This record gives sequence, C-alpha cells and structure tokens, in this order.
Amino acid sequence: MSTSKKRKMFISVLPGEQIEMVLTKDGQVQEYYVEMLQQAKTKRNIYKGIVKNIDASLQAAFIDYGEERNGFLQVDEVHPEYYQPEVKAAKGYKYPLLQKALKPGQELLVQVGKEPTGNKGAFLTTYLSLPGRYFVLTPGREQLGVSRKIEDEKERARLKSLMSELKLDEGIGVILRTVSSDQNKTSLSRDLQFLKRLWEEVRKKGVSGKAPCLIYEEKDLAFRAVRDYLTPEVSEIWVDHAETAKQVLDFVRLAYPRRNRMVKKHLDTDKMLFDRFNLLPQLETVFERKVALPGGGEVVFDQTEALMAVDINSGKMSSDSGFKDLALNVNLEAAECIPQQLQLRDVGGQIVIDFIEMKDHKHKREVEKTLRAALKSDKARTTVGRISQFGLLEMVRQRMGSSALSLSIEDCPVCQGTGSVRSLEWRALQAMKEIFRQMRSKKSPDVVEYVTDTGLAFYLLNQKRKKIEEFEAQFGKQVLIQGQ
Repeated sequence: MSTSKKRKMFISVLPGEQIEMVLTKDGQVQEYYVEMLQQAKTKRNIYKGIVKNIDASLQAAFIDYGEERNGFLQVDEVHPEYYQPEVKAAKGYKYPLLQKALKPGQELLVQVGKEPTGNKGAFLTTYLSLPGRYFVLTPGREQLGVSRKIEDEKERARLKSLMSELKLDEGIGVILRTVSSDQNKTSLSRDLQFLKRLWEEVRKKGVSGKAPCLIYEEKDLAFRAVRDYLTPEVSEIWVDHAETAKQVLDFVRLAYPRRNRMVKKHLDTDKMLFDRFNLLPQLETVFERKVALPGGGEVVFDQTEALMAVDINSGKMSSDSGFKDLALNVNLEAAECIPQQLQLRDVGGQIVIDFIEMKDHKHKREVEKTLRAALKSDKARTTVGRISQFGLLEMVRQRMGSSALSLSIEDCPVCQGTGSVRSLEWRALQAMKEIFRQMRSKKSPDVVEYVTDTGLAFYLLNQKRKKIEEFEAQFGKQVLIQGQ
C-alpha cells in the first residue's frame, strides 16, 4: 500500500447517545471529534429569527432564533437585502448604522457560525452557506472560490473552467472544497444540483415558517465525517454500529463507486473499536495538560479565558553541543507536536506559544518553517506570526467544532473552576459503552453487573434508566448497577 493510502477513519457509535470520529495517518491520531446527542449542536443550522433589540454602541443586534439565549449578529454579518429601504452607508464607512439598517421585530434568516459558550450567545450570520460533498453553496454572494488547500495552479484553473460551464442561478455563488480536486464535470454537476434543490427547500421554509423556528438542521457527526473528511487518501473506514455502517457505505458508493470495500464493520463484542486499534492511549493525551516529546522535553497547554497558552520545557533533554542546539532540537520537536495537539483538542482563537529562547535568527526561521509545514494537514484556517524577541509566537486557528475536550470537561465544584474534572455525562457515556459491549456479547451472563462510584451509579440509574431498559429489552438481559 502506498504512503498516501495509510489514512484511516474510525466511527464509534453508542446508539442514541454519542458518536466519536477519529482520523489517523500511519497509525498516529490526527483528528478526534465527539458529538453527544444529548448536547445537540447548532453550528451551521439555519433559523428564521426575530430582531429583539439593537445595541448601537456594539453595532450588533440580538436575535431570538428559538434557543435559550438570543444570538449575536454583528453589523458586518448583515446582508444588505435586510437593510431598511433607502438605508446606505455614510460616506467613508463600509456599513450603515445598524440601528437604521434593521428594526426590532424584523424577521430574517440566520445561520449559527459559532456555538454559544458560557454566558455568550451564539454568533450568527445572515450570509448563509450550505455544504455539500464538493461545494459550499453561498446564496446571496455571487462568488467562485477554490479551497486554498488545492495548491496546484493548473488544477485550480481546470476547476474554474468547469464551473464556467455549469449554470449558477443569479445571486448564488460556490466555493469548491478540497475533495473537488480531480473530479469530473458529471460529479460536480450532480453535487451542485443537489445543493440548489436544498437551497430551494430552505428558501421556501424561510418564507412559510413562523419565526422563531428551525429551517435547516446540519447532519450528525457520522454523516459529516464522510462528507467533510473522506478523501482519496483514506483507505479504510471502520464503523462499530451496523446501521451507521450502512449509511456510510451508501455515501461511499456515491463518492467512490469502485471502493465499496473500504467500509469495514467492527462487531466484536469482546473488544471496543478504539481498543482494537490501540487508539485510546493517543486519545487520552487530549485530556492531559502536559504532552511528552520524543527526546524527553514536554509541551504544556493552559487554556485561559482569552487564549491558549502553550509552554515548552526542555525537561530531561540534553545536548553535547550546548544550550543553543538543545533549544533548537526541543523547539523543532514541539513545532511538530503542537499542530497535532491543536487539531486533537480543536483549539480555536488566539494561541501564544512560548518557545525556548533562541538567539540565532536562522534557528527561529527553521522552527517557524517546521510549524507551518506541520499545520498544512490541518483543515482549519490558521494564521501564523513570527517568533518575537521574547521567544513568543502568536497564531490564530479556526475552531472546527465537536471537540472532545470542550464536551467532556466541566468546572470542578470543589475548586470553583481553577481545575477540571470529567463530567458525569461523559463518564456515564463511557460506562454505557462498556455495558452495551457486555450485553452484546454472547459470553455475557443474563445479569450484567456494573460496579462504579456512588455518584456515577446514581446518575446512571436516574438519567440513563430509559436507555438501560431499552438495552435490556433489546438483548433480553438484566443490568445491575452497584455503587461503592
């Protein structure tokens, strides 16, 4: 098998509760996403909302779109089609005053660009986008964009030429995704027609729906995984849930008709999917503050309110040629490790990396070059600065969503948030996976016992009782949960 075919995708499903997706390359975990179905995601959902009030000082509107907290809509995210008649930007300004452009009670279609966090509501936009396999459709923006990840200029020109032959309706634009590379006109046309029909449905619901209401709901993680992350480099997709495996296979047959055998089922009841491929030790690093480097150094991650601070320590590393080479070697290893951890943790926003101090400017440029090269495999948009005279490098990364870290950790009630513990919901789901595995096994007894701490036992008995009863009915066995 060629090197380019050594990427694998793993999808693990706990029915009705949780979906996990892992991408590996040469056995190394590159990306890890989790979706807890109890904590429904709203990113990319489209709603018909109502303007509740406008803050003139912030130049932002607060939109009731049917969720618990109103969403936040900045002036630069308001499409001109929603402006009040005759409203224009003043001379020298790009946008009109929002309090004149919109009015309370006005209805508009909004899409969630960023999930609500803490006390902050969701970040909304009226510039809608609908992702497909090869395109992102952009109603209201007549644009033709090509993913920056497609670097070959001949291929970019070929795709643009093909797009000039495909008919786009007035007021609609597209962005060609990375996986559109090397696709023929027929494949591209099929995906474009699908998205145009989808937009027509959204538009009709937007007219008829009573605000606030949901107009379009983004697909679950299993579907998004194969839509957004399945590339020719992925050689195998392992799924541990028969129904999900069938859905994945249906999609693969459309995308890669000759590669049906790439979808493989893991139905072993004695071993979990991630255990079988020894992925758990790598996934556990997501939850560690410190990550060891191969040479003995370590990278330390500390999330603050405003940014992610990354510190590099030399630890037990040593060099016969002195501190200068030691600093370079540690920093080079860290520059390879950090991008992988940023993807695994799905770190978004401002990131400040504190490299070990280097006096030699050539060494600084070498570390920067290594970091940028390692970031090339990241699907998220990144902007990387230079190492300053203080050894600090600033960068910004787009958060992709569904981070295992953000979903599974909550503030500790004992330390008032100065540290973190695994949430009861996360621990309960891990317990449910083990119970589910045991109940599927033909070797398990008629009464499956699960012993855990009292707090988790009560949570399972109270919050997961219905699901446990469903398992009992499905497998004809009894579950006995004991606290200790």
